[in-house]
Amino acid sequence: MHQVIHLLSKVAERHAPSRMLSFDLVHVIKTMQMMADSKKISRSSMMQELDLGEGSVKTLVKHMKMYGLVENSNAGMWMTDKGKTIYSKIHSFIPKEADISKCAIALGKFNHAVLVKNMAYNIRSGIEQRDAAIKAGAVGATTLVCKNDRLVLPGTDEDLIKNNKDIHHIIMEKLSPEQDDVIIIGSSQSKKIAERAAKSAALYTIEDHEKH
Repeated sequence: MHQVIHLLSKVAERHAPSRMLSFDLVHVIKTMQMMADSKKISRSSMMQELDLGEGSVKTLVKHMKMYGLVENSNAGMWMTDKGKTIYSKIHSFIPKEADISKCAIALGKFNHAVLVKNMAYNIRSGIEQRDAAIKAGAVGATTLVCKNDRLVLPGTDEDLIKNNKDIHHIIMEKLSPEQDDVIIIGSSQSKKIAERAAKSAALYTIEDHEKH
């Protein structure tokens, strides 16, 4: 997995003497996710979904082609076999996501939850995930760990959503967490930033695991 993250991070690196980039690792993965869902995507759809300008999208496509992840034509852009293989590895760690409504554990106008498989042992207090989400533009993030079919705060046995049946049902139904899985919820005034922040915190968790 380290090699996968390293490769995708290089896609998001600035190549001298080019300008500073306005996209990062999360944009690369979101682009691959869009192609996995739709097979082919257009640059206009990338601009809309990624909140990037035409020039940035053009550069992103160029970088992804440079590393053999995508091909494109007038009909759109699609993943190569190499791209599909790499994305499948990311997807195995982050297989499900869902938007959730504002509640006691997710205070943003928009909240996006990401499932990270079997990473409970790599969660300390959850502050690290919150900081990664804030760095990505979120107002905050909540990290929950699945223990004995309950969603608890890291390092505690406190089930924050036991009295909120609707949110508990949404998370369990849409994300299906299992023992030692992690749920990270990014919160923001923007729906797209909430999603990017949750993904950023999830990737931080995976990268932190790889470092150790």
